[in-house]
Amino acid sequence: MATFLYKLGRLAFRRRRYVALIWVALLALAGFGASSAATATSSSFSIPGTEAQKAFDLLEQRFPAASADGATARVVFKAPEGEKVTDAANKAEVNKITRELKDGSDQIASVTDPYTGNAVSKNGSTAYISVSYKVNSMELTDDTRDALEEAGTHAQKSGMTVEIGGDALQVMPETGATEIIGIALAAVVLLITFGSLIAAGLPLLTALIGVGIGVSTITALANVLDLGSTTSMLAMMIGLAVGIDYALFIVSRYRAELAEGREREEAAGRAVGTAGSAVVFAGLTVVIALAGLAVVNIPMLTKMGLAAAGTVAIAVLIALTLVPAMLGFVGKRIVGRKARKAADAADKPEAKVNMGTRWARFVLRKPVWVLLVGVLGLGAIAVPAASLEMGLPDDGSQPTSTTQRRAYDLLSDGFGPGFNGPLLVVVDTEHSADGKAAAKQVGDEIAGIKGVVAVTPASFNKAGDAAMITVVPKDRPSSVETENVVHAIRDAGEDIKSDTGAEVLVTGSTAMNIDFSQKMNDALLPYLALVVGLAFLLLMVVFRSVLVPLKAALGFLLSVVAALGAVVAVFQWGWLGSLFGVEQTGPIMSMMPIFMVGMVFGLAMDYEVFLVTRMREAYVHGEKPGQAVVTGFRHGARVVTAAAVIMIAVFSGFIGSSEQMIKMIGFSLAIAVFFDAFVVRMAIVPAVLALLGKRAWWLPRWLDRVLPNVDVEGEGLRKELDEPSSGDAGPESGGERELVRV
Repeated sequence: MATFLYKLGRLAFRRRRYVALIWVALLALAGFGASSAATATSSSFSIPGTEAQKAFDLLEQRFPAASADGATARVVFKAPEGEKVTDAANKAEVNKITRELKDGSDQIASVTDPYTGNAVSKNGSTAYISVSYKVNSMELTDDTRDALEEAGTHAQKSGMTVEIGGDALQVMPETGATEIIGIALAAVVLLITFGSLIAAGLPLLTALIGVGIGVSTITALANVLDLGSTTSMLAMMIGLAVGIDYALFIVSRYRAELAEGREREEAAGRAVGTAGSAVVFAGLTVVIALAGLAVVNIPMLTKMGLAAAGTVAIAVLIALTLVPAMLGFVGKRIVGRKARKAADAADKPEAKVNMGTRWARFVLRKPVWVLLVGVLGLGAIAVPAASLEMGLPDDGSQPTSTTQRRAYDLLSDGFGPGFNGPLLVVVDTEHSADGKAAAKQVGDEIAGIKGVVAVTPASFNKAGDAAMITVVPKDRPSSVETENVVHAIRDAGEDIKSDTGAEVLVTGSTAMNIDFSQKMNDALLPYLALVVGLAFLLLMVVFRSVLVPLKAALGFLLSVVAALGAVVAVFQWGWLGSLFGVEQTGPIMSMMPIFMVGMVFGLAMDYEVFLVTRMREAYVHGEKPGQAVVTGFRHGARVVTAAAVIMIAVFSGFIGSSEQMIKMIGFSLAIAVFFDAFVVRMAIVPAVLALLGKRAWWLPRWLDRVLPNVDVEGEGLRKELDEPSSGDAGPESGGERELVRV
């Protein structure tokens, strides 16, 4: 692989104009596709194999006019202090708005009058108009949304409070200025690392080109493939981070080759052949982890994973082709004056050892203490993960500045918390002798369940073979008590089916969220086992060792669990929540742990490869185990530190998003990278290697013969070029003299 990449790097350097033109053309093509495509909102939501999805499909089949997948809205009214919505003046305003809504759009399926539809609170202070649409929220026109938003204008002038909830007003998430701040911090880190504006700007430029192509392609295909609005944001988050890091490793290796006195084209070829091999391996792990989300069997999650994996693949191709091409354009300006002075100072015998060397020597002197502090510290942070509760957001998790959240609060105050998440019970009476009697029995059984406050009479379809019953729980939709109500209804349904032959199915947004969370919870451990097993096998191939991959996999698990603990503490318990803009605590986003496992796995392998391959190379060429650890840190610590800080900065930029899922994933990835890079890879890994000594590199002979040689270190390339390998630097930093000082 190293030899092929060496030739590819030289070719890209020689034909740099053509390579750059191809990538610019791809960017323009993707940009044109994105600009001409319709704006995407949210992807359709389905959970194959769950009861809620089965009931939803049955509704579409038996109640086609009900528009089961149509958007909904609630226009909520609260009378001024001392008045009621049933007072003549207020009632006239509400009735006027009801008529306006009915005539406001041909996309409206039905509008329910609050005074005839039992939608007035017992104390008379609150009422709401229910609006159902023929199409889902993605297909609502701007005129329809405008009519809904303007519905309460006149009532507000009369003194009533009017707020609107439901998915009809769903909008694109905003990231805020912190995303730009994250990129700016990455630029500062690159400038400090390289000491050259050209060298710092090149990784940013190539990463932005890769992200531009990836995100534009996703935007262009969003409606065709039903990708949704959050898919492009996740791809941007991941693509920026890995794109900058992969370019960073190539550029740093190229500068090291120039420092060795090689010609620019040869230096570019060797940089891609050595550091590029590790980039390919690291990128492959991220792609596999993200594509592996397909095993969860959630279409939305699969699409998000594949889209993000495609952006990572583009970042790898950019690093292997566009980066060496750009190096050809910038020439020797890639090395700044300060960097050249630092290289000259490195040649002096009295040159000061860098911080990476000093830290490695400290760990070698106190390996047990470093190991204990690292493991116990992460273990303590991981404790909240034992209380992890997973769910999906509703209007109650929106910022208090939004009308959806204020409508949610008004309904909770006027009708009870459970009113915001009613359950829809579908009774299939096709195989029942007496459908009406069976439906009545279902309603009676549900009314007796603890936690249920209201049950509507059964409403049959025209064929008389299916009925709908609305159930209002006592507690809020995302609570454990409401989940228990759903399970109790389903348990009662099993007995009813055996007695009457009628099948009872529970659906609605609340039940869908519960089933989705359960499915994600069930998939978490198998997916974690898949990722950890893959990590072990891949690292065994790379490091030709059994214990080093085992240590890497266990360290990955430790950093993931600690990150989950931090997420629970902030977003579920509310610790330091105001610092991160968390206005409403609640269950952790169901898909967040799965996404975090996949992403952190790939990033952890980045740091493991770029640090430990240099240690292995030094050990193979005669250094003692302890000295090999020092060598690895001397050449790799600074670049890996810079890469980790860049990723933390980029991910932290998304914490400012108004979308709860994006905010949570940004925080979780930032804290996970911090734990994995600075605690696991920088502290626990060298401590474990120091304690293991020579045993760390043990591999049975039969396994050595079976495992393929992927040559991540470029050893085969060096032999082919007839170059002594003992003095060479590893791919993780290229032994770059001007980069190893802190």
